[in-house]
Amino acid sequence: MSTEFFGDIKAITYEGPDSDNPLAFHHYDPERVLLGKRMEDHLRFSVAWWHSFAWEGTDPFGGPTFQRPWHPQDTLQNARLKADIAFQMFDILGQPFFCWHDADIRPEGADFAESYRNFQAIIDHIQGLMSSRKARLLWGTANMFSHRRWMAGAATNPDPDVFAYAMATVKTCMDATHRLHGQNYVLWGGREGYETLLNTDMAQELDHMGRFLSMVVDYKHKIGFQGTILLEPKPQEPTKHQYDFDAATCFGFLQKYGLEGEVKLNLEQGHAFLAGHSFEHEIATAAALGVLGSIDMNRNDTQSGWDTDQFPNAVPEVALAYYHILRAGGFTTGGTNFDAKLRRQSLDPEDLIAAHVGAMDVCARALKAAVAMIEDATLQEALEARYQGWQSAEAQALLAGNLEDSFARVMAGEIAPQPRSGRQERLENLVNRFV
Repeated sequence: MSTEFFGDIKAITYEGPDSDNPLAFHHYDPERVLLGKRMEDHLRFSVAWWHSFAWEGTDPFGGPTFQRPWHPQDTLQNARLKADIAFQMFDILGQPFFCWHDADIRPEGADFAESYRNFQAIIDHIQGLMSSRKARLLWGTANMFSHRRWMAGAATNPDPDVFAYAMATVKTCMDATHRLHGQNYVLWGGREGYETLLNTDMAQELDHMGRFLSMVVDYKHKIGFQGTILLEPKPQEPTKHQYDFDAATCFGFLQKYGLEGEVKLNLEQGHAFLAGHSFEHEIATAAALGVLGSIDMNRNDTQSGWDTDQFPNAVPEVALAYYHILRAGGFTTGGTNFDAKLRRQSLDPEDLIAAHVGAMDVCARALKAAVAMIEDATLQEALEARYQGWQSAEAQALLAGNLEDSFARVMAGEIAPQPRSGRQERLENLVNRFV
């Protein structure tokens, strides 16, 4: 079966802002150095196997619209073809990383043992492809939400047999991630939540979820995996009440089970939106709590109440996200994974390339704006000035003091605070100078 899916599309190169070539980078120059680091090393782009190659163009109201050479995705032959074409796209885009769920890359078997054999065969194939290619594995993860066995959750399932099945599944995915030298391993609790409390013991489910994650951390150390374990927050979908609602909720969970030093977060733009937050809020929250790990870059339709997983196109929003990532020190093992998919009417192979080229340019343009804001330093200076009062010895003594001492000082008239402007509009205008 032919692997010439992308025809004569050549490797994408940087041509600069003045180019009118739709299949060229106008802002993403991987070799450009910003703040002492190459742009490629700042952004650490990754392509998502599931949206780019496994997704067939379905939605809640319609069946597949894509007709790909590797459909149907139920044989090892087609799985290998899908991998070959995936690496063709990686070569064209030149991005450094990719990601997968186990179910994206291997066909489902009649039982666990057959699925495992299929998985091992595809990991062999991917390892062979990686041996002569640039792209590396940013992270692997397990799909424990699509199959009917997961309808009541995985780690939080009321059936201990499903819990055991989940343990076995994660072991295989962690082993494969380790074998491919993945830089992270992600746990996305797609159905770790509940539909109704009438049939849910929340305390027990949370304890089981905490124990499950503890076993994952233990296994990481046992096999010598040097990457980061990432937990991905997501509200609402598909479970009505998700236990991994947002960054703050996940941190509280990690802290309760003593895992805040072992696990960091993989944050998604679309999930932040569903939680009622901005992406910069989620990133800043994770950074403040010391658990910022990696990001899934996409966007949601503001007129839709669900996770549409569109490619990013709003430079101001993305610039503020990278501003906070840079302020937190930038990525270490994490990166920018495009957890985004084509629209169901975008049928052509070139659409898949163009979508990633545009998204990479949006992120690059946003990164340049974020770097410019940091180098300008006006935002940081304004922030420091607002909290300057806390630098005095007297203010620090407040934190070490007690209620009675402050009461006495206020009563004596020593303290009479006068409100000061937050200058929000001026700061917003300042940001607009860069984006």
